[in-house]
Amino acid sequence: MPDKDHFEFLIIGSGEAGKYLAWTMAKAGRRTAVVERGLIGGACPNIACLPSKNIIHSAKVAELTRRAAEFGIATGPVRINMAGVRARKRQMVDGLVDLHLDRYKASGARLILGEARFVAPRTVEVKMQDGTVRIFSGERVFLNVGTRAAIPDVPGLKAVRPLTHVEALELDHVPEHLVVLGGSFVGLELAQAMRRFGSRVTVLERATQLAGHEDGDVAEEILQLFREDGIEVLLDTDLIQVEGLSGQGIKARVRNSQGERTVEASDFLVAAGRVPNTQGLGLENTGVELDDRGYIRVNDRLQTVAPGTWAMGDCAGSPHFTHISFDDFRIVHDNLTGGNRTTWGRLVPFCLFTDPELARIGLSESEARKLVIPYRLTRMPMAAVLRTRTLSETRGFMKALISEDTDEILGFTAFGTQAGELMAIVQTAMLAKLPYTALRDAVLAHPTMAEGLTSLFGMVPARSRVGAVDRPK
Repeated sequence: MPDKDHFEFLIIGSGEAGKYLAWTMAKAGRRTAVVERGLIGGACPNIACLPSKNIIHSAKVAELTRRAAEFGIATGPVRINMAGVRARKRQMVDGLVDLHLDRYKASGARLILGEARFVAPRTVEVKMQDGTVRIFSGERVFLNVGTRAAIPDVPGLKAVRPLTHVEALELDHVPEHLVVLGGSFVGLELAQAMRRFGSRVTVLERATQLAGHEDGDVAEEILQLFREDGIEVLLDTDLIQVEGLSGQGIKARVRNSQGERTVEASDFLVAAGRVPNTQGLGLENTGVELDDRGYIRVNDRLQTVAPGTWAMGDCAGSPHFTHISFDDFRIVHDNLTGGNRTTWGRLVPFCLFTDPELARIGLSESEARKLVIPYRLTRMPMAAVLRTRTLSETRGFMKALISEDTDEILGFTAFGTQAGELMAIVQTAMLAKLPYTALRDAVLAHPTMAEGLTSLFGMVPARSRVGAVDRPK
C-alpha cells in the first residue's frame, strides 16, 4: 500500500500559483497536496489585494457622499463607522475563503493546515494546527510562500509596533493622525483611503518623488492630488528615529534638505517594500539556492537548482502581483504537461488603485530613454474624454509611446478614472502586435472611456527618423 503522506505534487503555500496548480493537477487525477500555514488562498483574498480594494472602495463612497451636493443630492454630515467598514471587508473575505474551500473539495486536492519546514529534499515536517507533527513528501515540490512587509532597520521602529497593511485593514477606528512610511503602491493607496475616512495623514518618502518607478509627470500628478486631498507629503526625507507606540502616540524624527523635525502622530504605518518568506523554511536542507535578497533562484521556467523543485510567485522574485503569480502557474503547468513556456518577454501590467487610478503597460518614458529606444509620444488630458465630464472625474491624463521606426505601441500610461480598464484595451492590442492605427481607426462606443483611445492615438506625431520603415501588413 502506498504511503498516504507521499504525493506526486506537494505545494508549500496556497497563494495564487500554488492553489491553481493544486486544483488543476488534482482534477487531472494526480495525487496533490498543499501545505498552508494559515491564509487559505494566500494573501490576495485574505490580507492584500482584495481586502485593500474593498476598504479603498468604502473610502471612495465616503468621498462621493461628501461631494453629494455637486451631484444635486442633499445629505447630512458624513460619519465614518470603521467597525462597519471592517465588517464589510471581513464578510467578503469569509466568502472568499469558503469559495476556496469548496474548490479544494471539488478538485480533490488535499489541504494541509500547518507550518512546514524542510528536513530533506522534497520532504517537509509540518507542525499541524492541533500541535501534532507530520512528515509529507513529494515527487515534485513547488514553493509558493510569498512575501511579507519589510520593517526597515530604523532605531525604535520595531519597538513602536507599527502597522503594516495587514493591521491597517483591521482597524476598527479612524486614526487621528497617521504617518505612512513609503510612497509606493501600498503606502499611497492606504494613505489616501485613511485620509478620506478622516485621518490626518503624513507620507514620508526617501526618494525625490512619489511612485518612484514612474515618470515624473505621473508622480507630479499624484503629488498634486494628495496635496489637494490635504495629505502632507515629505519627499527626499529620511526617517532617523521613532519612539512611542503606534495607536497610542508616536514621535518620528525625520531629516531632509530643510533640516530635522519631529512629526508627532497617533499611528505609524510601514509600507516600505517586501521581503520573501524564505527564512526558517529549512531550504538549506533542499539544495535550493537563494539570491542576496533572500528570493529563491529560478530559471525562466521557474525551476530551482534542486531536482524536482520549483518556485512560483513573489518568493521566486517574480513581479509582486497576483496576476503574475497566476501566470507563473500557467508557465509551470504548461511545461509539466508537455508545453514549452517561459517568463521571458511577458508584458507586466501595473495598476495603482488610488482614486483616480494609475495604470501602465509596457515602457514608460524614463525606461525608453534609459534603454535608448527612440519613440514618438502622444498625450492628452482625461478632460478631453467626454465620459469623464459626465462623471465629474476629469483629473489626469493618458499617454502612449509609439516606435519611431514602426507603428508598434511601446507603452501606455493612464492616470484617471477607469485607468486600469483603458490599459487592458491597449495591452490586448500590444499582445496582438497591432499597430497603433488599429485603435486610432476603431469605432468605439460613445460616450465611453475607451473612446478616448481613438483621440489619443489620433494625435501620434509623424515619423521623423530617416530610414523609418512601414510595419509589414
